[in-house]
Amino acid sequence: MKAALALAAALAAACLSAPVSAQKSYGPGVSDTEIKIGNTMPYSGPASPLSITGRVISAYFDEINEKGGVGGRKLNLISLDDAFSPPKTMEAARRLVEGDGVAFIFATMGTAPSSAIAKYLNSNKVPQIFLISSASKWNDPANMPWSIALPWAPNYTSEAAIDVAYARARNPNARFAVLYQNDDAGKEYLRGVKEALGADADKAIAMASSFEVADPTVDSQVLTLANTKADVFMIYSVTPRACAQAIRKAHEVGWQPTRFLASGCANKATVMAPAGLEAGKGVLSLGALKPFVEAPKDDPAMTAYIDFMKKRLPNADINNVAGLYGYTVAEALVALLKQCKDNLTRENIMAQAANLKNVPLSLLMPGITLNTTPQDFRPIKDGYMLQFDGNDWVIASELLKGT
Repeated sequence: MKAALALAAALAAACLSAPVSAQKSYGPGVSDTEIKIGNTMPYSGPASPLSITGRVISAYFDEINEKGGVGGRKLNLISLDDAFSPPKTMEAARRLVEGDGVAFIFATMGTAPSSAIAKYLNSNKVPQIFLISSASKWNDPANMPWSIALPWAPNYTSEAAIDVAYARARNPNARFAVLYQNDDAGKEYLRGVKEALGADADKAIAMASSFEVADPTVDSQVLTLANTKADVFMIYSVTPRACAQAIRKAHEVGWQPTRFLASGCANKATVMAPAGLEAGKGVLSLGALKPFVEAPKDDPAMTAYIDFMKKRLPNADINNVAGLYGYTVAEALVALLKQCKDNLTRENIMAQAANLKNVPLSLLMPGITLNTTPQDFRPIKDGYMLQFDGNDWVIASELLKGT
């Protein structure tokens, strides 16, 4: 603990010090011509629909490299398949750090895979940059000073609290049914629901039911929850299959509660289309990224993204917003590396990640920028409620502030 606190203090000092020296300073994986970046993605397994994130990141770096790279250095992404399996993530991380000599690990997909390698990376002082998880555990600079996430939306606890507040504003006496993935992330979302309901939790939660990522179906859980006739159905998963099945089954049995979908599942291509567009009509989800629109009007950033996808990944499903996220997290890393200038040691990369000040990204919604401090590793704290209108996700609220 003392060592971690000392490192956190050092990061703070680095952030508050004078501008980065003009002297070049490199750590492992960095040279005058290259920055080696390690990544794992579920290119196979139950979460494989999310792997488009990795392909978009790679394509984005290709475009940056064709323009000269960052500070004249090409971004060399080494991306390995972990099948969304924590033991495979651990194996891949060791290979990337000890074999390939990457400067840092970037954008690992999911709470469980990222958690599996966090201790290893922190013990070896290897930055774990912009991992893909909304778990609040990543805001822990004292104990995990080398790990920082970049979620789709505010962390799971904040997301749950915003969802509950939104539902109760419309029905103060609402009863809640919760379907959640049986892992740290799912349990955190459920805890966030209970904390938001406070003293009313035992009475207001009609039932909570869990499932395993590998389960072939969640139909039985949804049927049990539907029998409660709860007014609100909250669905938490990172796997598109479970989210789609939950929406479809509730619709099939005629259960029509207000439905909240985890931010990571607000995806037309992988969730709403398989569930049935009509079945998903009216579903709500919190988000920080602009909802994808195939024919944007007066939105040069979305037009640029669509042009990028058509050019770089013409066979990809452009409706899969996991691609839109990949574009955004890649853009965030480029902004961070530019902020590091010529001081590309692991220590300074982490220090700069802990000192983001109103960093704009092209596909974040209005009023949302990246902000961190050495004491607060949450780049995104706020979001908008989105609603699926039967064809697209549309903004359904003003900016909602997280805590």
